[in-house]
Amino acid sequence: MRLNNCFNTHDFRKFAKQRLPGPIFHYIDGAADDEVTYRRNTEAYETCDLVPNVLAGVEHIDMRTTVMGKQIEMPFFLSPTALQRMFHHEGERAVAAAAQKFGTYFGISSLGSVSIEEIGSTITSPKLFQLYVHKDKGLTRSMIDRAREAGFDALALTVDTIVGGNRERDLYTGFTSPMRLNLRSLLSFATHPSWAFNYFTHERFELCQLKDHVKQGTSVSISVADYFNTMIDQSMDWKAAEEIAQYWDGQFALKGIMSAADARRAVDIGATAIIVSNHGGRQLDGSRSPFDQLKEVLDAVGDETDVICDGGIRRGTHILKAISLGAKACSGGRAYLYALAAAGQPGVERALSLLRDEIERDMKLMGVRSLDELGRHNLRYR
Repeated sequence: MRLNNCFNTHDFRKFAKQRLPGPIFHYIDGAADDEVTYRRNTEAYETCDLVPNVLAGVEHIDMRTTVMGKQIEMPFFLSPTALQRMFHHEGERAVAAAAQKFGTYFGISSLGSVSIEEIGSTITSPKLFQLYVHKDKGLTRSMIDRAREAGFDALALTVDTIVGGNRERDLYTGFTSPMRLNLRSLLSFATHPSWAFNYFTHERFELCQLKDHVKQGTSVSISVADYFNTMIDQSMDWKAAEEIAQYWDGQFALKGIMSAADARRAVDIGATAIIVSNHGGRQLDGSRSPFDQLKEVLDAVGDETDVICDGGIRRGTHILKAISLGAKACSGGRAYLYALAAAGQPGVERALSLLRDEIERDMKLMGVRSLDELGRHNLRYR
């Protein structure tokens, strides 16, 4: 398969499956339990229809939006995801550079494989740091300090991972970070020589935010679920989240909010943004999709904070539906991770270019010139 034959997320997924060893592909592609919520995250958009208008004079389109204090050039940004240099040797460097080219936010994870400092010094477009609260309070505080010193524009506290979801594909494949060498993994590497060559001949894989504090994930192989179960602070509560918001003292998002009641509390503790997310269906299977919950959250706090819809985005029309409900922007991980795995930075750039083209074309077909012309009046539910 060739990059110029990829026209949508499904194509990038097929290409990534060809390029990656099985355990790594299924880590990206998989979710919790029966993966019902994972599928629902995208299917939810199909229960809602757009109602277009015509003859609106739409030669020029403005898809800019302001979110978390920064104007971005398109209403979609790249969610923070872990372990990116395992998927492609360029990892976060490729994704950040692509985000900068398209003028949108890039999120880097606490479990990132490129350092906060490198991204801060090389990327001038908006940057978001995603925080996992560890039992090691010194580690947690050091990551916040490093993100501040590196000039990051916003901090997102992930609140839905106090334990690891039951990601059964990882159990079947034996996925760990870093990959544990055994007969099964060696066979998978051997059948994907291009990936193996790049992985083993470039700089050593490591979790750059964590390596000076914990060995797990960098020099000691561990599954992501076991990392969450042993390293993440399960006692984290609203008071702890408020203390982090005050310590950061800047644009602050809670990522993983799903209920209107939690959205209300998030605003009360100082959140300037809420990312409605179920972690891509990788945590609580059987939970609602972000799009299904978006209206409830917006009705509760949409006038007081930026509400972002995260997860399941596959098409420009999905983004327009979320914006029509009242979201400021959308975000996603798999939408660019498949492209990263397939072709590095050119892959991510092509994925973003196709999505931007879809948004522009769909806005013209909707008869709107700017995002603020979209509203609930142009939605109908089946």
